[in-house]
Amino acid sequence: MATKSATWAYRDRFHESFARTYFRRFADCLVSSVGVGTYLGDSTDAADERYHDAIVESLESGVNVVDTAINYRDQRSERVVGEAIRDADVDREAVMVSTKGGFVPFDGERPNDASAYIESEFLDTGVLDREDLVMGNSLAPDFLEWSLDRSLSNLGLETIDLYYLHNPEAQLAQFDRETVYQNLEDAFTRLEQRAAAGDIRHYGVATWEAFRVRPDHEKHLSLPEVVSRARTASDRAGTGGTHFRAIQLPFNVHMADAFSLSAHEGADGAQSALWFANDAGIDVFTSASILQGDLAVEGEIPDAVDAKLSGETPAQRALNFARSAPGVTSALVGTGSSDHAAENVAAGTFAPMGADAFDSIFR
Repeated sequence: MATKSATWAYRDRFHESFARTYFRRFADCLVSSVGVGTYLGDSTDAADERYHDAIVESLESGVNVVDTAINYRDQRSERVVGEAIRDADVDREAVMVSTKGGFVPFDGERPNDASAYIESEFLDTGVLDREDLVMGNSLAPDFLEWSLDRSLSNLGLETIDLYYLHNPEAQLAQFDRETVYQNLEDAFTRLEQRAAAGDIRHYGVATWEAFRVRPDHEKHLSLPEVVSRARTASDRAGTGGTHFRAIQLPFNVHMADAFSLSAHEGADGAQSALWFANDAGIDVFTSASILQGDLAVEGEIPDAVDAKLSGETPAQRALNFARSAPGVTSALVGTGSSDHAAENVAAGTFAPMGADAFDSIFR
């Protein structure tokens, strides 16, 4: 797992190449504020090779955050992440690895009959109960345990640094909100137990809509309530303090509601997800930081915003927008080629906006 001594040594190796605040605290570690994402791409050997080379280049150039999920590219993304970490000229303990469980994964490729595959591999075997499965997603503790074990095997790691429950708002299509909170608490309790066993160091929730929509929205989940359930889970598991540490959500210049929408009740009133996380000491990792490539095109960032951002390319400026928001530890960006890896790493050579400049965009 990532350690304080190894990540600080990694920072010492690279920090002179980057601008201020490039490396940021995550627990007792230091991590890069640009991270590698592995969501996009086909489930092919050619895509695996490109990802491998891009991840190795990133790790050897100053990026020590790698994010994946068991269902990304039919488990291939996890496997190539593990291989790249072993092949890169970096200490495993210098790399912060996150992955996710919650969606039913295929294995290597999408089967011709997905429903029959899920039936035979998960329902008939007892890995999943039919009533727990909603839109391919489950929070059932036994299924998450299976998923975590498979992720550890795919990655070839003894410990995963950050394990997310993946898009729990999907459960709201079938269950009421209180049921989903209870199911989250049960899942968190199992993850607290796995943290105590050393299989994960921290856990969190990776969402798409839940934390950046209004409280009356059908996909809304309250971040304060989620944090409260994690604390209760810690009490139930007897771990002496919650291992809940982070959230992941989309954030970019066109999807900025995690900052602009006050949808979570803080100590002094309603707050945005980013401000609540910032005040609560919860790390934020942004997905869709360049909107799956859309913001890498000239003219896609509004001129008034673009003028305030540093970077030679639109992708770099888009990353620096995400890195400038309060509470953001690292902005994740899909890195499926070595050319893109070099461009993304270079975003960190430019300073992010200061707080006043960032706030001015929203006035």
